[in-house]
Amino acid sequence: MSAWETLKREMLNLPNMITLGRLFLIPPVIWLIDPTDPVRNLYASLIFAAASGLDILDGYLARKQGLVTVFGKFVDPLADKLMAMSAMIYLVVVDLLPAWIVVVMLGRDLYINGIRQIAAERGIVIAAGQGGKMKTVFQLVGICCVLVRYPYRMPFSDSLFDFHAVGMTFLYLALALSVYSAITYTFGFRDGLREQAR
Repeated sequence: MSAWETLKREMLNLPNMITLGRLFLIPPVIWLIDPTDPVRNLYASLIFAAASGLDILDGYLARKQGLVTVFGKFVDPLADKLMAMSAMIYLVVVDLLPAWIVVVMLGRDLYINGIRQIAAERGIVIAAGQGGKMKTVFQLVGICCVLVRYPYRMPFSDSLFDFHAVGMTFLYLALALSVYSAITYTFGFRDGLREQAR
């Protein structure tokens, strides 16, 4: 089987088709974001939440059906980052998110990708920590809440649930985990270099 046929076969399996489908949900989210329209914001949040949920589904199906592929390992984290960064950048544009948070998170992703590339070239394996995975979860939940933006009255209660405040809390937690995971990757790379030098 040629390399192209192998790639095409991997792209067309169900988990990877779901992953690619998530990318097509990004434009509707961006189009719906409106700092003045609660209904549009709510729809944007629901679509974003659905796309995030599909991430869990495609990973589950890939493991259960034995369809973990090289293409899937590449495109799945790429879809996560494109979803999160696209939404966050546009939230900055409409003044619902501070720009510095996006700068730090994007810088962290570029930094870790650089370390991974150098480590791969040197044959160094850096174990993935839980910090990066938790960061992604907090980031996606935070974005969903910030997309809703407006406070809503809780069922069976007179209290209001401030989605924007809750979302920013999750994003600050994601930011802290971003920095922490970058530090752990740096130490992991350093330890790998020391191990090779022995």
